[in-house]
Amino acid sequence: MAIPVVDLFAGPGGLNEGFSSFKGDGVEPTFQNIASFEMDASACQTLTVRGAFRRAQRAGSGLDTYYRLLRGEVTLAEVDGDPSFREALAASRAEVHHLELGPETRRLSNRLMRDALKLAKVDENAVWALVGGPPCQAYSLAGRSRRTRDVTFEGDKKHFLYREYLNILATFRPPIFVMENVKGLLSSKHSGLGMFERIIDDLSAPSGGVRYSIHSFTQIGSAGTLRPDDFVVRAEDYGVPQRRHRVLLLGLREDLQVRTVPQVALSERTTVRDAIGDLPALRSGLSKSPDDLEAWLSIRNAAAQAFPRNGSGRQRTRLSRGGEWLAYPTPSASASPLARWLEDPAAEGIAQHATRGHMSEDLIRYWFAANYGLRHGVSPTLRDFPNELLPLHANASAENRPFEDRFRVQLWDSPSTTVVSHIAKDGNYYIHPDPDQMRSLTVREAARLQTFPDNYLFMGNRTSQYAQVGNAVPPLLAHKIAEIVAQVAIGL
Repeated sequence: MAIPVVDLFAGPGGLNEGFSSFKGDGVEPTFQNIASFEMDASACQTLTVRGAFRRAQRAGSGLDTYYRLLRGEVTLAEVDGDPSFREALAASRAEVHHLELGPETRRLSNRLMRDALKLAKVDENAVWALVGGPPCQAYSLAGRSRRTRDVTFEGDKKHFLYREYLNILATFRPPIFVMENVKGLLSSKHSGLGMFERIIDDLSAPSGGVRYSIHSFTQIGSAGTLRPDDFVVRAEDYGVPQRRHRVLLLGLREDLQVRTVPQVALSERTTVRDAIGDLPALRSGLSKSPDDLEAWLSIRNAAAQAFPRNGSGRQRTRLSRGGEWLAYPTPSASASPLARWLEDPAAEGIAQHATRGHMSEDLIRYWFAANYGLRHGVSPTLRDFPNELLPLHANASAENRPFEDRFRVQLWDSPSTTVVSHIAKDGNYYIHPDPDQMRSLTVREAARLQTFPDNYLFMGNRTSQYAQVGNAVPPLLAHKIAEIVAQVAIGL
């Protein structure tokens, strides 16, 4: 029987995907999600549709309807014509709870939790897992820097959303939990006290007499014997094509008497090229004339003349802007483990690979930045830009200018920088490495850097899709975390 999983602050389901897709040595999934809690309506739709896909996979019926939805041939409101997929969708909706967790909703969330555990026949002796990560804006370095003079920051409730974990640990006593948060948590303080130390103490001894030992996924030992940095997982060390450093905690109820916890095995590093190099080349749009190819080509030709292209790559002249669906053959088998994880030949194409529009001035900067990256192997800072390409900001040419890396190109032969939710608002930090394309990353490219499979459909408008991708745990990393949890659980 599959191990039940409850997902808090679920986002679009990165942790959920990693756990739900893990099969160990068998053909059936090791874990079964029984409840997800998420405050964002579009992310809840994403969770619901993905849950229906998994059910259709297990049942062997309804998949055709899912792929039609992926290709945009039907809308979510039109899938009811397939009874199998309609049933899968209804069952998935029952498990996804659109709810902002907090003291005000605790009575409701506890009831929903209790109902989910009862329906899954989870009793006090059963093995199950709680996973998730509270919102991180209060702990992230970027979030804290933006609010250095904000007198309301100290009272922001996001500092203590982890207490919803404490409530569930104390009330439901899960044998195992996984908690994820940003690396900035290690240096975050509240009222002069370190938040990491406070969280470790609280998670180790929530109320109700239950106690947990807190373990690392990368170092042998537990809280009290390890340094805070030992709880940081660097995603690029585990096959994820992205430099994403996150705190990951494994909590084990002490009465289980687990003595050793295996570590996640290191993997060969993967790169931006490995993740997105095979996707169809696209052009960006122009903010004021999004479909004007001739105007776009004129800008690119001017950029190429002013700043000649590094290398001998062919210059494309008839690039499209992509779309919500592009028919595009993918290999049926690949030697690359990352490609096998991402690709789905049954889809017969790529979803959500459409470009944004940009200001013409930024397009030239993108051209320059991508060329600079090809030539020097690093992304340029503002100091490296010619004066005529500097933004018209008072501090753009100052000696101590802030945000020196405000135009950041991703490099073909390295893992990407961290994909965060800010990608929804600003493409300047996510410039495509191919100068000819002269654009920021698409939703699908960002999703691939996060290791979401190509058959993963993000619901909501494009801004929401970007935000969902940036807020997630990389599913491939979550899959490897699930392997460790499975080994511990099977030993109980």
